[in-house]
Amino acid sequence: MEGLRKHIAPYEGIIRFVVAMLAANWLWKLTVTGDEYGYGAVTWFGLDLTWQFDRLCDHIAGAVYTMLEWCGQVVTLTDGNHLRFPETGAGTVIVWGCTGVKQSFIWLVIMLAARGRWQDKLWYIPVGWLFAYAFNIFRIFMVALLTKNHPEWFELLHTYLFKYLFYGFFFLLWLLYDERIARK
Repeated sequence: MEGLRKHIAPYEGIIRFVVAMLAANWLWKLTVTGDEYGYGAVTWFGLDLTWQFDRLCDHIAGAVYTMLEWCGQVVTLTDGNHLRFPETGAGTVIVWGCTGVKQSFIWLVIMLAARGRWQDKLWYIPVGWLFAYAFNIFRIFMVALLTKNHPEWFELLHTYLFKYLFYGFFFLLWLLYDERIARK
């Protein structure tokens, strides 16, 4: 057993990261219910959080709408969370799964499981949330922009590419913390 411990010691941080990320994802799926596509109620331990998520969806859609306009795109925003490009007819709906709340929860669990001083975690967790918020807005902006002329790319971009880039982004944030802050 001591030999195994010695061999995995250099990977302890990465193992913690992966286990925390998987555990947080499992805990989220166990405690939060709602239609993945944004229809119906969102609950956490039975507590209805639908209106909070609806407001976040509207906020995120508004931010993406503003960014698209800044880039010279002709876009409409209706019902608070429906973005549409009139010239191509393509569009997207920002639903509760697009808010980044799940990813922020996963980030919290990753950081709580990470080694290091609590004083450092107390400021680094919110910094990670700010970066996650900005990355989430950028992610949705890019999906909307890239699917304007290629709506068939939506599944690839949304479900695969940007989803895993989000987790890769968290890994880099955690790595920065682990290597530069927790080890000092």
